[in-house]
Amino acid sequence: MRVIGNLVLLSILLTGLCAAQEITVAAAADLQFAMQDIAARFHKETGKSVRLIYGSSGNFFQQLQNGAPFDMFFSANLDYPRKLQADGLVEPDSYYQYAIGKIVIWVRNDSKLDVSSGLRSLLDPSIQKIAIANPQHAPYGQAAVAAMKKENIYEKVAGKFVLGENISQTASFVVSGSAEAGIVALSLALSPNMKDKGRYAEIPTADYSPIEQACVILKSSKQKDVAKAFLNFVKTPDVSELFRNYGFAAAGSAGKQ
Repeated sequence: MRVIGNLVLLSILLTGLCAAQEITVAAAADLQFAMQDIAARFHKETGKSVRLIYGSSGNFFQQLQNGAPFDMFFSANLDYPRKLQADGLVEPDSYYQYAIGKIVIWVRNDSKLDVSSGLRSLLDPSIQKIAIANPQHAPYGQAAVAAMKKENIYEKVAGKFVLGENISQTASFVVSGSAEAGIVALSLALSPNMKDKGRYAEIPTADYSPIEQACVILKSSKQKDVAKAFLNFVKTPDVSELFRNYGFAAAGSAGKQ
């Protein structure tokens, strides 16, 4: 009986130890493929795990204000992490700008639309539905709206919008054919799910405010040591290069193509 008891105790201790080696991260949807790669490399190097939950930055912001149990937040903009920091919900000195996102116009391979003319191609009368992320809470949707206004086409196409809850859902609308064209993250256009299924044209970064992205460690985190280790890993040159490979610009390079 003592042996069984010891085994049960050992199991409980090991379960607790495994839990202590894992953090849960709220990540903007444009990071879906980059973060999977980064988390896998982190686990390989350290033995510590990162559980990734994807969604829109605005929705995560509201959840975190209400005490959602995440250890870290990787936002698709700077404003939400800064607001959490101002509210005292962030671990001191953990705010870090990790990358800058880009947007593209994307269509499926079977589309006859010529995207080389950029956003003006959306004026083609054959386009009935245009997918964008909901600008009320998705930074990529806000960038899409800004770019269309800069090109003076917003009012002409606004009635055709199909709104995705986040940029990942937005991309799925175009991939599935629910929309003939979409404005999506370059990081998703380059992803395994999309790169062989369609064509894209980058939207000039001068047409929208830089999609500067930052992360923070939440003060409520129960795994601050693991979170800090992951943050330090994200700051390494190798991870910066990985972000570039996934279609992001380096932090601090706003305005550069």
